[in-house]
Amino acid sequence: MNTLDHLYEPHLTIKEFTIASGKEWLAASSDWSLIQVESGMGYWLQGQSSIDLETGTVLLISGGRLGLIRASQLNSMSLYSFNVTPARLSGLITLSEQDFLKQAASQTELALQVFPASSPIASRMKELYVNRNANGLLFRLTLLQLFVEIFGKKLDLIVPQQESGDAKERLRVFLMTIQPDALAEMSFDELAQVTRCTPRHLSRIFFELVGMSFSDKRAEIRLGKARELLATSKSKVVEVAFESGYKSLSLFNQMFTRHFGISPGKWRQRHGAGRVTENRRTGVPELRIVKSDPAVRARQPLSRVSA
Repeated sequence: MNTLDHLYEPHLTIKEFTIASGKEWLAASSDWSLIQVESGMGYWLQGQSSIDLETGTVLLISGGRLGLIRASQLNSMSLYSFNVTPARLSGLITLSEQDFLKQAASQTELALQVFPASSPIASRMKELYVNRNANGLLFRLTLLQLFVEIFGKKLDLIVPQQESGDAKERLRVFLMTIQPDALAEMSFDELAQVTRCTPRHLSRIFFELVGMSFSDKRAEIRLGKARELLATSKSKVVEVAFESGYKSLSLFNQMFTRHFGISPGKWRQRHGAGRVTENRRTGVPELRIVKSDPAVRARQPLSRVSA
C-alpha cells in the first residue's frame, strides 16, 4: 500500500504568500515549483549553501530539493509561484517526457535553477503574474509553456529512434511516443499486437523498461487521473470511476483505497479544491489558491522562529 500523498497541490495556478522578516518558508512541495520574488530580499538555504534572492529573482526547484527560503532580517518577502506536476499531464505529455522530468528532479544542475530579474524567464513570469486576470485554459497553458521552455532544448533531444527487429526496442520506441492516457486504455493483448511480441516476452521486457508490470502501470495512470478529477471537478465518484477507465465502482473503490490508504470520497474531502493546507514544518495554515480578482488577493504569512 502506498502512503497517502499529503502534498497533493493545485498546479498551473498562481499562488501568493509572504514571509515575515527573519522567518522561513519550507519548500515541501512534491511538484516542480517556479517561484518569483515580488518584493523584498532573502535567501534560498539548502544544507550549507545559500543563494541570494532579490526582487524579481525566479527560483525553479523540484520536489526533491528540500530547502527553505528565509526572508532578510530587514524586510518581509512577498512571493508568488505555480506548481507543475508532470504525472498529472498524462493526456498531454508522453511517458518519455514524464520520465525525463522525473530524472531531472534528481540532477543538481536541473533540479535547482536561479534566474535573475533581468532574465527573459523572470520577465515573462512577472508579465504572467500581472496579467493573471486572464484565467482559464489559455492562461494555464501559458504557465506550462514557460516551465517547458526552461528544459526546451533537452526535451527536444527525446526523439525515438527508428524501429528495429528487437521487441524490446520496439516497445521502448512505442512507450516514448504514446501518452499515458492512451496506454491506460489499451489491453495487454493490444500492446502485444502493436509491439509484435508474445505476451510472455512482453511481460518481461515491459517490467525491465518501466520497472513495474503492465497492470500496475495502467492502474497507476488510471488512479492518478481519478485523483485529479476528484480534486478539481464536481463529478460524482461513480462518474470519476468510469472516466478513469473503471467499469465497476466497487473495483475502483477497492483499488483506490488499496493504493492511497483512503476511500475516494474521504480523499476528496481532504484534497478537494478550496481547502487550506498546512506547512509541514511550521504547522501554520497556508493559502494555496489565489483567485484572479486583485480584490481577493489575500496573503497568509508563513513564519517560523529561526533556529
